[in-house]
Amino acid sequence: MKYTRVVCVLSGGGAKGAAHIGAIKAMGEHGLVPGHFVGTSMGAIIGAMFASGLSYEAAVQRITGLSPGAVLGPLGRSILREQPLRDTIARLVPARRFDDLTIPLTVTTVDLATSELVLLGAGGRWDVPLHEALYASSALSVYYPAAVIGGRAYADGGLRAVLPLDAAAALPADLVIAVYTGPQVTQEQQGRPGRRGLRVMMAVQAEDTIARWSAGAPLVLIRPEVDARATFKVGDALRYVEEGYRAASKTLAKWSAQGDVKGGQGVSGRG
Repeated sequence: MKYTRVVCVLSGGGAKGAAHIGAIKAMGEHGLVPGHFVGTSMGAIIGAMFASGLSYEAAVQRITGLSPGAVLGPLGRSILREQPLRDTIARLVPARRFDDLTIPLTVTTVDLATSELVLLGAGGRWDVPLHEALYASSALSVYYPAAVIGGRAYADGGLRAVLPLDAAAALPADLVIAVYTGPQVTQEQQGRPGRRGLRVMMAVQAEDTIARWSAGAPLVLIRPEVDARATFKVGDALRYVEEGYRAASKTLAKWSAQGDVKGGQGVSGRG
């Protein structure tokens, strides 16, 4: 079967989200070209890179060109400062407006006053500058100040949708491919209690979202094997790209061998 409406859903996960790049390369090798990206946090940034028209090689060059302190600043001294993250987004994503993208992109963020999930870009607010939307989707409260858009404060979409499948459910699609690099329920959570609790919350939320998938399009779920505590290890980006490619190639080969899946849950593959 030829799939003409492929929706690619990319999760949060910080530096581990580089695995999305490898997964997208594997999708292309299987003839599965995303016609719409839905992303949270780093997944939104990676989606914006490809929606801007970057090739796989260019995306890898940009992600591996980041310095180890790019996201938080030297030795993490920039925690609760927004500029390192904004600078990283500017280095990674060439487009500046949603109108500049060649592929539709939906970005998730959370309204801190109402706790509601808000969609920016395709299917949501279109008037927000692209880089501002990506910052809003990535501004995890533990590390970064909220984005202020139109007088309202917004934070990381992962607080409500670390894997934004619900945002993809309403889109016209004949196949949905989701890549999840966030925390897993089965992983041992370490670190400070507040951060451990946040990871546990996100892991449970993601599993619930996956279990509830009931849209008409089949779902292929790819889970690269990435370290739960590697959120800011941008120096390992190439390793994550390679793992994303390996995991996606394995999962998509399994899916193809089963003769695809018509409707409902498809194939779920761990790295």
